[in-house]
Order: sequence, then structure tokens, then C-alpha cells
Amino acid sequence: MAQADSLARRLMDPEPAYRQAPSNVEAEQALLGALLVNNDAFWRVSDFLEPGHFHEGLHQRIYEIVTSLVRAGKSATPVTIKTFLPQDLDLGGMTTPQYLARLAAEATTVINAEDYGRSIYDLAIRRSLIGIGEELVNEAFDAGVDATPRDQIEQAERRLFALAETGRYDGGFQPFAQALATAVDMAAAAYKRDGGLSGVATGLTDLDRLMGGLQASDLIILAGRPAMGKTSLVTNIAYNVASAYQGELQPDGRMKTINGGVVGFFSLEMSAEQLATRIIAEQASISSSKIRRGDILESDFFKLTEAVAEMQRVPLFIDETGGLSIAQLAARARRLKRSKGLDLMVVDYLQLLSGSAKKGDNRVQEMTEITTGMKALAKELNVPIIALSQLSRQVESREDKRPQLSDLRESGSIEQDADVVLFVFREEYYVKNKKPREGTPEFDQWMAEMENVAGKAEVIIGKQRHGPTGSVLLQFEAEFTRFGNLAQLDHLPDQM
Repeated sequence: MAQADSLARRLMDPEPAYRQAPSNVEAEQALLGALLVNNDAFWRVSDFLEPGHFHEGLHQRIYEIVTSLVRAGKSATPVTIKTFLPQDLDLGGMTTPQYLARLAAEATTVINAEDYGRSIYDLAIRRSLIGIGEELVNEAFDAGVDATPRDQIEQAERRLFALAETGRYDGGFQPFAQALATAVDMAAAAYKRDGGLSGVATGLTDLDRLMGGLQASDLIILAGRPAMGKTSLVTNIAYNVASAYQGELQPDGRMKTINGGVVGFFSLEMSAEQLATRIIAEQASISSSKIRRGDILESDFFKLTEAVAEMQRVPLFIDETGGLSIAQLAARARRLKRSKGLDLMVVDYLQLLSGSAKKGDNRVQEMTEITTGMKALAKELNVPIIALSQLSRQVESREDKRPQLSDLRESGSIEQDADVVLFVFREEYYVKNKKPREGTPEFDQWMAEMENVAGKAEVIIGKQRHGPTGSVLLQFEAEFTRFGNLAQLDHLPDQM
């Protein structure tokens, strides 16, 4: 009743003296009139307009009834919907049936219905922005003892990002022909990408073949014992993705990724300079230790400057802040996606993140919060997230050092929340540490074994929710911290 009184006052006094939230009652009336006169107008706005987007409560109810009737295949007219509304409302001197008749009499054309619908939608988004701002002000004034400004900023960013991501005209039913067109567009996009993959190409052919690339919204755990090359591998993948980036400007001003992607790299352990040195060593084929010591030749320095000039154009963004919480990481990732775009996110490494630090939580509960939050963030941002993870020491006590899912630290939550679990394993590391005394029969056997495993790494797919498990052999050049495709006999072209 109060909503009807509000509408009545607005009908009689369209320009009140006090400040009101942005709305357009005339646009709402024009659209509702079009719907009541021609129900086909509903399908022009049904995929993005909801009852809650109308400012006036009575208009929300009318649109809700129209939606129900039209979707049920029934006719929505002033006559059929008036029985679902209160009959004793005073709407600026009009009864409910008279108001509905007036809406129909002053209806706009079906052609203009979508424009009015978009106007109503945009105004609803602006009101939501005002609501977020008011909540932010109130929370800042009435902050509790445990609340920090950082928490309030993160909550505001989360609300704004959610509002921005839902501010698109999509949803609802769609014809099968439209779904087919979308499928063809996806296939065309995959055809344009490196390797014809449905996901983001890692640049490692055999790994892409098994995984189909890095799939959007997937949480990918990359685990291994120290010195196996986890950071090197993920750095190689991140740079491969960023260096292959190709974008296309859309009519709405957004940049659409055609190939490769924009990469956000959270380096919680290494500094940005250390990470950059690794990438330079990989791209310029110069030992990273030589770069750090300045022990390079003039020709090497020329290669280095050439590589750096090329790398400066790569959309790879590094955050070297240590000790981030999962909430802080999520806020920064949202900010990056809104400002620069984001197609792949990397976290090095999982155990260096912290949870909300609630009293009584142990490390397993905290890790559960982190992995659950990481998976939710991958879905929210609709990008693959690669998170590095440590393995427990029990790997070292086994004869076969190949890792398995049970070796994951706090394995319950990590294994459960991950869509893909990858393990990096270099047998060369373990064989090298078993070097016997030279001149003995064991030394000759060790040399033969070293020759067989030298420069090779194995990536084991221990879990893949939507694909096969297995392993892939890669080339590893420790001097340059570089992983690459390994030439194998079954992949070589036929000999003439």
C-alpha cells in the first residue's frame, strides 16, 4: 500500500523537492504499456530485464505477472492481469483497472521496447551503485572493533566487481539457433588460437594435447618437491601465454582476447626482479646466475637487450606482495581484470597465502578456506588459475619418487577443490644425487642412467575433472630455467 501511495504522489507531483534515486517512471509506464498491448515486446527485454530493475513497486508486480503469464503461453492484457493486483489502490485518482487501461492507451511501439528496457536496467544499476556507496559510508561510520579499513575496501571492491560483471544484457532462454551460433563462434575462436585449443595454450604441445589448454574457471594445482622446477614451469607457461596475446577491440570498447592472454602473476615468494631475471634467462638463453653476477659477454648483452625490448610489450603483470590473504588476492585480481583484463592467473605458491585468521582455526581449516576461495575466484573471474603447492616429505621416503595425490599437503581440500592436479618430477635430480665413486662398475651404470634422464622432466596429470590423466615428457634446461617440448621418435616426421 505504501508503494502505491508513493506512486500516486509521484504521479501528482512529478518533481519533488527532495533528492531521489535515479529512476524514470515514464519509461517504466511506456514499456509496461507496450507489453500489455503486444506481448511479443516481452521477448525483446526478457533476457536482461528483471522485476527488481523497476523502481516502482507496483510496476515490479505488473512486470512479474506479465512475465509469468507470457512464459506460460497465456495472454497478458489489462483485463487478464488486473485480477492479480489489489483493486482498491488510489493511483493519482485512478483505480487499478483504470491505471492499467491508461498504460495500454499510452503504450509505446514494440520497436522502442528494448530501448526503454535498457534505460530501466541502466537506472537500476545506478541505484545499486548508490546502495553500495551508502553501505560503504555506513560501515565506515559504524565499523566494529574487529573491522579494518582494508576489509571494507575489499568488500566494496567485491560488490562493485559483481555489479560490473552482471551489468551485461544476457541470461534467460535463447533459441537453439542462437546456441548453435555461439558454439560455432567458440569453435572459430579455438581455430584461431595456437594449436586449435578450446582453452588457453601453454606453449607445451603434449601438455596442451592432454588438457586441451587451460580451461576457463578451472583451478589448476601444480605441485612438486623443492628443486623440481615448479616456479620455472609456471613462469614459462605464463610468459608463453602473455607473449602470444592478441586482442580485438569490440564495439562496446572492451578488448576481446583472440589468442594467448593477459596474465596476472602473484609471486608471494620471489621478488619481481628475480622473476624477471628467470624470464630473461629463458628468452635470451643466458644463464640466470651469469646475469645476476654480471658475468656476460658483449654478444650476450646484445641478446639480453633484444629479449628485454621484446618482453616489454608482453601483458604480464606481477604482484610481489608477500603474506597476502585470500581476500586481498581476490580484490587485486578483480582490480586487474577491470583495468587491464585477465585471461590467466598464477599464484606462487598456495601455502604462502593466509585465510581470514578466525580464532580456533587450524592450518587444515585455513587451507580449506584458501582453496575454496581460490576455486570460487576462478569461477567468478572466469579464468584458469594455476596455484603452486608443496608436497609432503613422504615422497623422499619411497623408492619411487614420483608424486601422487596423497602427497599433497593438506591434501583433502586441495585435491577436492582442484579441477586439475599436475605434478612436476625430474628423475635426473634424484639420480644425480646418487653419484657413486668414479672408476667403479656402479659409476658406469650410473652414467648410463644419467644419460637416459638428463635434460628431461615429467609432468604428471594426477587429476583432471574433465579429461584423462597421464604424463608428459618435457625438455628441461636448468641453466636457463626453461621447459620446452621434447622431440620424441613417435612425433618425428616419417623418414624417406
